Amino acid sequence: MQQESPITVRKHIRKGKLKQSTSGLAPGYVQCNLVILPKKYADDFSKFCQLNPKSCPLIATSENAGDFAIEKLGFDLDLRTDIPLYRIYEHGELIMETRNILDIWQDDFVAFLLGCSFSFEEALLAEGIEIRNISEGKNVPMYKTNINNVPVNQFSGNMVVSMRPMKPEDAIKTVGICSQFPKVHGAPIHIGDPNFLGISNIEKPDFGDAVTIKEGEVLVFWACGVTPQLAIKNAKPSICVTHSPGYMLVTDIKNSQLRVAGARK
Repeated sequence: MQQESPITVRKHIRKGKLKQSTSGLAPGYVQCNLVILPKKYADDFSKFCQLNPKSCPLIATSENAGDFAIEKLGFDLDLRTDIPLYRIYEHGELIMETRNILDIWQDDFVAFLLGCSFSFEEALLAEGIEIRNISEGKNVPMYKTNINNVPVNQFSGNMVVSMRPMKPEDAIKTVGICSQFPKVHGAPIHIGDPNFLGISNIEKPDFGDAVTIKEGEVLVFWACGVTPQLAIKNAKPSICVTHSPGYMLVTDIKNSQLRVAGARK
């Protein structure tokens, strides 16, 4: 499945044949976090993303309320069916997870697609840097932090980070590599002691799976696209749909298209 094209991956998901985390699938192509909100909340959430670009780097937004296809993201793409696992929130509370959202789709829904760290993982792998969640076949570990986002009206909350353990020399390399990809969270926000971020137990992620941390490795943390889910909990919109952490939308956009020319190497 890893070598399948994005459209083939989406079709497998749509038919219920693929239910796993999308980490490592369709290498070379951008994967996106998803947030869907009624139109009345869209302007505030859009501004929240603009003011917190490390956590919420916008890749695309619905052109019109009710659109469930975004042409720039991919051919024959349906936001209602093409993610392996969705989360449904009512008034900020998670009420269920589901394999599609056909039954709850509303004509006033506006979708936001945010950059995902799975995209920069490819660039790190190309430089011979091991990505532990991929090598162990797990979802990346994600943690709530003590870092405040810039609030916009009801949308507020702290940053969520993803973590990958690495050799110290590889951790240094990641800064230059990931700086070239600001649309998928960019450079790490922290390398080292998780207590600095308010993470008390690295072996118990808030989202995703724990991974092996080997002796001599350092912990590398990136801003994470699960951050909006905490803002949604605080905002308490009447209804909201997101991806389940680690279960992304696989697009037809190539990761290389997001590389910023002249960025730090």
